[in-house]
Amino acid sequence: MHFILFDEPSIRQGLLPFTFTRPVAEVRIGILTIAEKWRLRSGLDVSYITEEYLSDRFTLNPGKENVFINGGVCPTDDLVAKIIGLKDGEVIVKDGVIIAYKKVAEGKQIEFKGALNIIRRPWDIFLNNGKEITEDFDLITKGRTSAPLSDPYTRIYNQERIFIEEGVSIKAAILNAENGPIYLGKNSEVMEGAIIRGPFALGEGASVSMGAKFRGDTTVGPYSKIGGEVSNSVIFGYSNKAHEGFLGNSVIGEWCNIGADTNTSNLKNTYSEVQVYSYKEQDFVNTGKMFCGLLMADHSKCGINTMFNTGTVVGVNANIFGEGYPAKFVPSFAWGGDKNYSRYNFEKVVQVAERVMGRRNIQLSKEEIKILRHVYEIEDQQVRNF
Repeated sequence: MHFILFDEPSIRQGLLPFTFTRPVAEVRIGILTIAEKWRLRSGLDVSYITEEYLSDRFTLNPGKENVFINGGVCPTDDLVAKIIGLKDGEVIVKDGVIIAYKKVAEGKQIEFKGALNIIRRPWDIFLNNGKEITEDFDLITKGRTSAPLSDPYTRIYNQERIFIEEGVSIKAAILNAENGPIYLGKNSEVMEGAIIRGPFALGEGASVSMGAKFRGDTTVGPYSKIGGEVSNSVIFGYSNKAHEGFLGNSVIGEWCNIGADTNTSNLKNTYSEVQVYSYKEQDFVNTGKMFCGLLMADHSKCGINTMFNTGTVVGVNANIFGEGYPAKFVPSFAWGGDKNYSRYNFEKVVQVAERVMGRRNIQLSKEEIKILRHVYEIEDQQVRNF
């Protein structure tokens, strides 16, 4: 059996700008991406049905027996078992949403009774992150033994909920897993004076800066470098926020850089619900939540001392700098600051991306350039209207 993870159109639109550069199932929430969760829980191969311009990088590889699964759904063991047991023409639904089907999506409907996390909007990522860290932690560590903690100057609380992969370096830190598990990925580093409260996940090769403070429900994706004060946020991977500054209730894509002393507001002075820009509605929408910080898509960057308003959305490959607060919506490939932006030159986009990725010994592929060019072209009108 082969699992094919499809982009449900409404969910894909709702998760922009993060899904400009990836299928829905490549969103990271908890320790793993949604696709990685499906692979690990099922032991089966997965591939994607996504936008045509993404399909060269995120391919469709059907097998002899295929089941189609909504890419915004985080799997559970119960759901995986129900899907594997599907017969031709059966469809699993949850509250009117198609979860999975075999052969055709218009067949006999079976209501799934268990609880599910379905990621529909960017703020769903950080809101459900603590629960997904715990689910992934139990999945990844089942039947395994943590590497020992060798540093005598690191203080730990609730050691049985702390898992250390091989090659991890920890020096004079505080790890508190009383409120949730702490997972430290292979060859990651926790520097001196860092304070970490679970649920928390540190990806492979990632690092926590000296004196950093993590309040919980936070994921630092692979090969990221994160410092300062962070609360209930998800960094997808390969991004840097190495210096002081607050990041709260936020989602940061891949290959982003947050300048020193940058701060995000995650709570309005009026304590009212936060509104954010939605690509789906082409307008600001109410999140229904009191806390929401920065939502920044892949390859975007900001200069030192940037001050982000509550619920700011930044598109793909924007470069934000200058005095004052950036606008609450910064389109993809915008260049500038204080609500005065110009269009980022595409050749420069490629040059910078190659330079940034080359520092991690990763080459910008032709497929990735194609994706960036497509987003550049479709987002052109956004910048012109800005």
